[in-house]
Amino acid sequence: MAITLAEAKVGMADKVDQQIVDMFRRSSLLLDQMVFDNCISPGTGGSTLTYGYVQLKTPAVAGVRKIGEEYAPGEAKREKKTTSAIIMGGAFQVDRVLQNTAGAVDELAFQAEQKIKATANYFHNLVINGSGADTDAGYVAGTFDGLRKLLSGSSSEMVCDVGLATSADMDTNCNAFLDRMDLLMAAVEGGASALLMNRDMLVKLRSIARRAGYYERSKDDFGRVVETYAGVPMLDMGKYYDGSATVDVIGTDSGKTAIYAVGMGLDGFHGISPTGTGVIVSYMPDMAAPGAVKTGEVELVAGVALKNTLKAACLKDISIS
Repeated sequence: MAITLAEAKVGMADKVDQQIVDMFRRSSLLLDQMVFDNCISPGTGGSTLTYGYVQLKTPAVAGVRKIGEEYAPGEAKREKKTTSAIIMGGAFQVDRVLQNTAGAVDELAFQAEQKIKATANYFHNLVINGSGADTDAGYVAGTFDGLRKLLSGSSSEMVCDVGLATSADMDTNCNAFLDRMDLLMAAVEGGASALLMNRDMLVKLRSIARRAGYYERSKDDFGRVVETYAGVPMLDMGKYYDGSATVDVIGTDSGKTAIYAVGMGLDGFHGISPTGTGVIVSYMPDMAAPGAVKTGEVELVAGVALKNTLKAACLKDISIS
């Protein structure tokens, strides 16, 4: 069964839970658009949130034969894989006096919103940089495999040899970069649903798209501006706090960065979550209950899977600075 956050919200009776889901949707266009396969059940053992699936590695090929001859055999290749949903989120505390004297700014709502933004950013980080291995240098180990690892060394990972560092470079290399974008988009079987990048790359791609007449912008149901390249939403994956500094989810190394194109759906790139509507859970305190300091929690239980390696692609080493 597939479910979106908008559909998960409908199945919730509690108005606070519905508001929390909407906060997650506002905080992340990716989470808002993503389809989740909500079929994970820990069972009576209760210790794992593992999701098993079969990934299509190599599609079948067709050919011709002559009279009296046989076709050359060739089979589609599949691989059994597993991934896991991760429990992410956090707790926050509010003093009842601070809440009761908050005035125009609801302290409880403010703290919940900030925790939701942090959780959404952490999910973004795992979508790109996660790794299911317990130790994996350069990745967020012990989580789930993100796109950087899933596409590393595959035919869907392409290197860009066109620079966009300056405005003059973009004028000169506009058509050449459009060719690279055509290759990226064509590499996603069935077409891309979203283009994932950092903010600096989005600024560059916006400029290229405007030059080519491929740029459009509109507002969604939340009043949020959605920018598109050739009709495909361009998503800024944002930043996350690594414990000492705030860094881009999709980094820029030596002036070079990457764009990820994904085809969302249960046959391609999608989210995974527990059964029911438990992808997002909130625990808001009763401010009228005894106790001076109240604790609230928000939780996102999710991961990602790539059922078909042809449903995602990466254009890396794009020179932007």
